[in-house]
Amino acid sequence: MEEVQQENKMGVMPINRLLITMSLPMVISMLVQALYNVVDSMFVAMIGEDALTAVSLAFPIQSLMIAVSTGTGVGINALLSRSLGEKNFKEANRAANNGVFLGILSYLAFALFGIFFSRIFFETQTNDAQIIQYGTEYLMICTIFSLGIFMQITFERLMQSTGRTIYNMITQGTGAVINIVLDPILIFGLLGFPKMGVAGAAAATVIGQTVSMLMSFYFNEKKNVEIKLRVREFRPNAKTIRNIYAVGFPSIIMQSISSVMTFGVNKILLMFSSTAVSVFGVYFKLQSFIFMPIFGLNNGMVPIVAYNYGARNKKRIMDTVKLSTILAVGIMLVGVFIFEVFPEQLLKLFNASEQMMQIGVPALRIISLSFVFAGVSITVVSVFQALGNGIYSLIISIVRQLVIILPVAYLFAKMIGLDAVWFAFPISEIASILMALLMFRHMYRQKLADL
Repeated sequence: MEEVQQENKMGVMPINRLLITMSLPMVISMLVQALYNVVDSMFVAMIGEDALTAVSLAFPIQSLMIAVSTGTGVGINALLSRSLGEKNFKEANRAANNGVFLGILSYLAFALFGIFFSRIFFETQTNDAQIIQYGTEYLMICTIFSLGIFMQITFERLMQSTGRTIYNMITQGTGAVINIVLDPILIFGLLGFPKMGVAGAAAATVIGQTVSMLMSFYFNEKKNVEIKLRVREFRPNAKTIRNIYAVGFPSIIMQSISSVMTFGVNKILLMFSSTAVSVFGVYFKLQSFIFMPIFGLNNGMVPIVAYNYGARNKKRIMDTVKLSTILAVGIMLVGVFIFEVFPEQLLKLFNASEQMMQIGVPALRIISLSFVFAGVSITVVSVFQALGNGIYSLIISIVRQLVIILPVAYLFAKMIGLDAVWFAFPISEIASILMALLMFRHMYRQKLADL
């Protein structure tokens, strides 16, 4: 107990070293995750462009699962870190146990969706029988066996809240490596395994997630001394759940909007060809190499900001925000350079046809213009979440991905053509960064100025 009562490193370690210590394991693990995403699609592309299109059309549902799990995790993280900053260990344990309960409920909802609505989801988007068949097989496996992803993220957020992110790097990295190794084995039937095709890619994904879940649970039990998960003592607590979702629900909605945006953009692109959908799917896989480090950085930043807000230390909060923004912009500038200079090489990783190259090269170059603006916006939005202002994040996301991007993309598609659709992305990011900075100034005056 004496060890627990000592000041957590988030309140005393120099900010530069603390942010790197907290974020670097997450950045590395997320880069490994991004590598898995790309490798997964590369193997699927070897089956054929229809298979790649099917997986791309399934992406909004996979994104929605991640939105629910990570959004809930944001709420758990903010409440838990704030409770630890206030030395309220009873509330911290209550937040952890209720977070696990919410993760299980979320899994059950998506499993039911997978059983009853997978085929219907694809039939609403395309009439191509092959794409529908591929997509239904893939999505059913990813949803019915999704307990791994929900509980993995929940357990990793508990570790993150207490500053033990090194274990998250181990669990995520191990799961991703298992996924990468199993992809060719299960897709193409190597080493005596049956040839499963697209279903093999889904199976490799859920096996990797399940291994990560088991490892995360083990590390929480053995290494996370500040939190105790006790099934026998668990009781759903309405107040704690409300507090988790006060921050987490806007985050869920915010990230779910990304799924709606992806679904909408896919529908717009299908006005031109299924190849355009494949290009958009490839873009999402590639941009994860740029965006995942930003998310890892912000995952390290959120508990630092939340902890020091609970401890009423304004200087440490602002130093963390400034450093995070500088690092985010630097990462995004690297991303812009790669997408502008090497689009052909990136697309060739996915066996791109001549038509896919014609659509994809301008698409990657145009969309990448939005990266730097997105880096700042994502950082500011994470600060809102850490300080309990999740509603600000929600407003920014709605404006950026529903109010702006879909109408602009649709109008450009109708009035100009396919190449113009991609300009909707930088236009929406410019609008969102202006709104984010205005809201941050307002929030600073309300919550931070008088600390």
